[in-house]
Amino acid sequence: MARLAWLMRADALGSDRVVPPTGFTARLTVLTAAAMAFLAVFALALSLATGRLADRWSQALARSATIRISAPADQMAAQTRAVLDVLATTPGLASSRPLTGDEMRKLLDPWFGPDLPVDSLPLPQLIELVETDAGIDAEGLRLRLSVEAPGAVLDDHTRWRRPLVAAAERLRLLGLMSLVLIGAATAGMITLAAQAALAANGQVIRVLRLVGARDLFIARAFVRRFTLRGFAGAAIGTALGMLAVALLPDTDEAGGFLTGLGFQGVAWAWPLLVPPLAAIVAFVATRAAALRILRGIR
Repeated sequence: MARLAWLMRADALGSDRVVPPTGFTARLTVLTAAAMAFLAVFALALSLATGRLADRWSQALARSATIRISAPADQMAAQTRAVLDVLATTPGLASSRPLTGDEMRKLLDPWFGPDLPVDSLPLPQLIELVETDAGIDAEGLRLRLSVEAPGAVLDDHTRWRRPLVAAAERLRLLGLMSLVLIGAATAGMITLAAQAALAANGQVIRVLRLVGARDLFIARAFVRRFTLRGFAGAAIGTALGMLAVALLPDTDEAGGFLTGLGFQGVAWAWPLLVPPLAAIVAFVATRAAALRILRGIR
């Protein structure tokens, strides 16, 4: 009866209170959860940013094309008019226009600098095409251009679009894999901390068994404590990670990738899932470790 009364009183006070706190395991668990949650926020930001990047590249390049006209100077104007006449009767085009000398200079500035004498160089004439949602028949347009303007070459950006989108998709997959690895590392570190705490309290566990405590009751004490520590640490790490992401530069006019690394709109809610997930990982890892260690303590 005395044993039953003691267990009922311990359960009423909270099963985790029957186990003395251990300093270094508490700090290790909180620090590990905070660090992993911080990294998880950035991995999530990377995954979402690469997803937006893949969509943006795919949509922008899929609806644009370029015609390059290479011809002698005395034939350039005639072939340009011929190409524009062909484009005027091409279905699936929203607009088409030749690029001016200033626009050509801006395209070449990153490679040759701003002082390139564009007007004196035998550069090809570029015509920018913007497609509708239906798109154009690229092969049919190429055949028409080969007849009307032999010096015109259509580039529908397929060779550029596919590797860029594939690279962005792989980066998104890398971000998701990083989240899985972070979760696994968190589980491993919390498991080690739980095992250390159980080993340090071996004598306490034996005393609890003497007064009638079952392994599930003892395990629940450790599980509750480490789950709360994991949740608290992950909450701290998530808050710091979100603050760091919020302080990153905004997307610039060029649509730079690194400056666009962050959350947008409702995507800010995704990091809030990190602390509950960390608590679940801590719960599962600690419970498995506690029951395994308790079976070995006699």
